[in-house]
Amino acid sequence: MKGPLSTQDYGKVAVLMGGESAEREISLNSGNAVLVALQRQGVDAHGIDAGPDVLQQLDEGDFERAFIMLHGRGGEDGVIQGALERIGQPYTGSGVLGSALGMDKYRSKLLWLGAGLPTPPCVPMAGSVEDLQAAADLGFPLIVKPAHEGSSIGMTKVTDRQGLEQAWQEASVYDGVVLAERWIEGREYTAAVLDGEALPLIRLETPHPFYDYAAKYQADTTEYHCPCGLDAEQERALQTLALEAFDKVGASGWGRVDLMLDEAGQAWLIEVNTVPGMTDHSLVPMAAKQAGIAFDQLVLRILETSFRGDVL
Repeated sequence: MKGPLSTQDYGKVAVLMGGESAEREISLNSGNAVLVALQRQGVDAHGIDAGPDVLQQLDEGDFERAFIMLHGRGGEDGVIQGALERIGQPYTGSGVLGSALGMDKYRSKLLWLGAGLPTPPCVPMAGSVEDLQAAADLGFPLIVKPAHEGSSIGMTKVTDRQGLEQAWQEASVYDGVVLAERWIEGREYTAAVLDGEALPLIRLETPHPFYDYAAKYQADTTEYHCPCGLDAEQERALQTLALEAFDKVGASGWGRVDLMLDEAGQAWLIEVNTVPGMTDHSLVPMAAKQAGIAFDQLVLRILETSFRGDVL
């Protein structure tokens, strides 16, 4: 990619949204916000609800690139990225490897641990007595979560052995791999990543036990602090950690890294999101606004990631 782009340079753009994951409705909201922003900027953009015939739709529509706004399985886990690679369709965001690893909470944590990056200890559970005991041995409280879901779907905070088994049952509805992770008491932050840079951090505050699905999408009591309240040196340290974590899982282009800062000031990596929400009240646009990047400009900058030549 050379020099500034005009709307003609993008060609005909397919905004992929919806899909069949548990995050379908959120994806439709994000995708429609992106679609409107692109059209507002004069881009020849068209929304596609990505069902089983998505590749056929792309072929028949003669699209030049895809803006991926699919959350969850089938869209954020390397599946659609691999399909687009196969047909030679440029697309936004992380490639196959980064998408797959970013979506897999367990393996991304193993990578971070191998690289010496801080992340809370965890164990995978399949429901056996041995698994439940291994999880309990981490010490309570714990957070139990599906390994391959987003938007805090299927997540539960547990404080005893009885609650652990029930939480596993609830999470296993969504995923065959369930993680029990040591609970971190402290403040929650998120770092948006755009084209190799970390945007201003956001501190999340909710009266809920954690930043769960209801706190994200339904409650009016969640508070978002940006600036985040840290001094410049602390914020830079967390941004640097987030960028390293993003890179270690092979993610690229844009995304988000969630972190905790415990009461002793220790940072802990929680997870990577390679296709975060993109409504005008989502976290990445919020951080971009603090950095002086308007929503429409942000959408165009994400679209520019489809021009890279090093997709994995």
